[in-house]
Amino acid sequence: MLLGFALGVWWLQQQAQLPGLMICSVAFCIALGVGWIARRRFGIGVFVLAAAVAGFAYAAVRAEIRLRPHLPVEYEQRDIELTGFVRGLPEPQAQGTRFLFEVEANGAKLRDFPRIVRLLWVPVAPLAAPALHAGQRWTLSARLKRPHANANFSLRDGEVGLLERGIRATGTVSLARAPRRLERDAIGPRLAIDRWRDQIRHRIEMVLGDAPHRGIIVALAVGAQESVSDDDWAIMRATGTSHLVAISGLHIGFVAGLAALACGFVWRRITVRGVGGPLMIATPKVAALGAASFAAIYAALAGFNVPAQRTLWMLTVFAVAFVFGRRPASSLVLAWALAIVLLADPWAVTSPGFWLSFCAVAAILHAIASAGRRAKKAPADNDDWLAGMEARDPVLPDELAAASNEDTKAAASSSTSLARRMTAASRRAAWKLRAHIESSARVQYAVTLALAPLTAYWFSQIPLTGPLANAFAIPWISFVVTPATLAGLVLPAPVDAPAFHIAHAALSVLCDALTRLADAGAACSLWRLPQPQPFALAAALAGAAWALAPRGWPLRFAAPLTWLPLVAPAPHPIPHDAFRITALDIRQGSALVVETAKHALLFDAGPGPESTHAGERIVAPYLLATGTRALDALVISHSDSDHAGGAPAVLQTVGVRQLLASLPAGDALWSNARKRGSDTLRCAAGQHWTWDGVDFRILWPGPGPLTGKPNHQACVLKVTNAAGRSALLTADIEADVERTLIARDRSALRADVLIVPHHGSRTSSTEPFLDSVEPLAAVFQVGYRNRFHHPNPTVYARYRMRGIALSRSDEDGAARIDAGPDIVLERFRQTHARYWMDH
Repeated sequence: MLLGFALGVWWLQQQAQLPGLMICSVAFCIALGVGWIARRRFGIGVFVLAAAVAGFAYAAVRAEIRLRPHLPVEYEQRDIELTGFVRGLPEPQAQGTRFLFEVEANGAKLRDFPRIVRLLWVPVAPLAAPALHAGQRWTLSARLKRPHANANFSLRDGEVGLLERGIRATGTVSLARAPRRLERDAIGPRLAIDRWRDQIRHRIEMVLGDAPHRGIIVALAVGAQESVSDDDWAIMRATGTSHLVAISGLHIGFVAGLAALACGFVWRRITVRGVGGPLMIATPKVAALGAASFAAIYAALAGFNVPAQRTLWMLTVFAVAFVFGRRPASSLVLAWALAIVLLADPWAVTSPGFWLSFCAVAAILHAIASAGRRAKKAPADNDDWLAGMEARDPVLPDELAAASNEDTKAAASSSTSLARRMTAASRRAAWKLRAHIESSARVQYAVTLALAPLTAYWFSQIPLTGPLANAFAIPWISFVVTPATLAGLVLPAPVDAPAFHIAHAALSVLCDALTRLADAGAACSLWRLPQPQPFALAAALAGAAWALAPRGWPLRFAAPLTWLPLVAPAPHPIPHDAFRITALDIRQGSALVVETAKHALLFDAGPGPESTHAGERIVAPYLLATGTRALDALVISHSDSDHAGGAPAVLQTVGVRQLLASLPAGDALWSNARKRGSDTLRCAAGQHWTWDGVDFRILWPGPGPLTGKPNHQACVLKVTNAAGRSALLTADIEADVERTLIARDRSALRADVLIVPHHGSRTSSTEPFLDSVEPLAAVFQVGYRNRFHHPNPTVYARYRMRGIALSRSDEDGAARIDAGPDIVLERFRQTHARYWMDH
């Protein structure tokens, strides 16, 4: 039943539209009734189906309610006065402070106004952003947008993450009107927890200052990962230890274990009116309830992330059952935790943490159960076992026979007995140590095998050094770093400082070891894989369960065959003489992936750290997810940051055989590419090459010295296949370059697909240029409600008047154009629609 409910919740999150509140409410009630009757009359199959319908209907009702608050389109980017209070942990960033704001009243008097908005407070000189804390009440003006995130093929949709957190609008604090702090702060249990977490973070930052791994200590203490450095993330990802950077189920379980021991110790010594505590309530029951209670406190510090919720609900279900005299199976406890997590958060199924957490625990339980079935019975500590030991020991009886008198015999007998018992204890300890090592290795093997397909699906890689790194990282974090961090939380200032310093010193030792491990296996530490298709993922997961089945399970030796679609996916090459262009959705900027049958080219790499980190967050992950391990060419059209900023991240992630760019001679990107073994060449008109029957030709700039502003120097690339279908990639050229290209060779501009110049600005896409190109399809790479107001309405109207098929990344997400004998345009938000899009 519980698994059927979870299946129904997951299926709802795959829908493009919601079935309606009334229909879902009725379906939910009917499913519950049918399920109760079917359980007794029609068997388990109908019962599970009814549970799935109930889960689907329940998630749909929750979605309808969650989507009801909304920001009307006509109020986007308008100053709206808001009164409310700060929630959660404000996040200091380079641009300002990002925080959640719960709205109590809005100046526009709108009904169903978003209750929770995410704001960025950007300081404007000479005014600095104030120190924000949970519960502070403010009246401020905000310029809001509807929740919108990048939408790309093979990458996770960020909009569902906003929906999960209840964020129904995002924006910035407008300083057109001075924000005003209200006297009375908001109160409540959630805000009290948020303030507590904020105080702890502040204490750690004051103690550790600029320590390199301070962010990990903060993450282990309060679950806030914003302060973790990029270098630490890179090492953790390379060694498969990223799960240790947050308060996970492992850490909560450790705290719960300590709490159980402490509660049991205290309860045994409590006496009420002459009656001992254990006589009133059994000590194990008190220990179980204490463990669940302290787990709830630590989960609250973690912000109730999915792994923390899973551990908390498992402990709670077990504790409640144990108090009432029941010993539920571990699998049933896990199933109940799964159902409770989805009842509280139906959108959890869209996050990697949900799948990795629950599958890891399922693998551990499966490994333990299998080990229990095939393990030999542990030796007992009794006389029979010692007698068996004596029978196998040929030395001690000879020593005893050598005694010459009764006293000597008695002494020898006593020493012999002691020696035998010492030998037995040592052998028993060795047996337990061996059993523990074997059990740990078996569990690590099971978790690695079970999570590998999911890791490949979510992150397009499998860390091969993960098992070795986790073998020493997990106990080191669990028994050294985490206890020291917890000690710092419990101790008052300034006594907490030594504990935090010890935790950081221990963490530094671990990070140094992980760095050496990653460097030693740099060439093979990560196994890059394209994102598997649903069939390949399902087959690999089934194969993992098959391989972990108990000894004697039929055809276990054949389980590795189920991994073939994952590790050796069937190629889906682009036909010879054809090409594909994918225009990524990276907000304001440009990144285009051009593929032929056996080659790949990236034209521009989007913004970098100075803006949205699109090169690191979107472009590089997309290349990995599609199986592109090396680029035959990286073309950087010009030096503007929204085109060139992401190039360093691309060079660091995938191999680049040649950098072709229009950049000043002193630009750091040239030396960066050469250090990584790339050939470098300045792009110039007249350059051309052929890949797989597809012709690539540079039309601009001229071969002479670069002159004018960067937009005037931008590379223009034309791609043409054997059927005569072509695409024109124009970067940020403007009207002057368009006129020059027309004067040089008007016919060379003719193309079926046009990547619109300069994002559709009013300084480009002139009438003569469009008449020369005569495109059938055009793609605008623009950011949602961008500050440049691209595309210009007049320019956009020029395209529409010509009947050109249009795609805008702010409305359609990524666009994919397949150019063979015909032109096929695919818009991501149409072909991969989900009900939360455009709400």
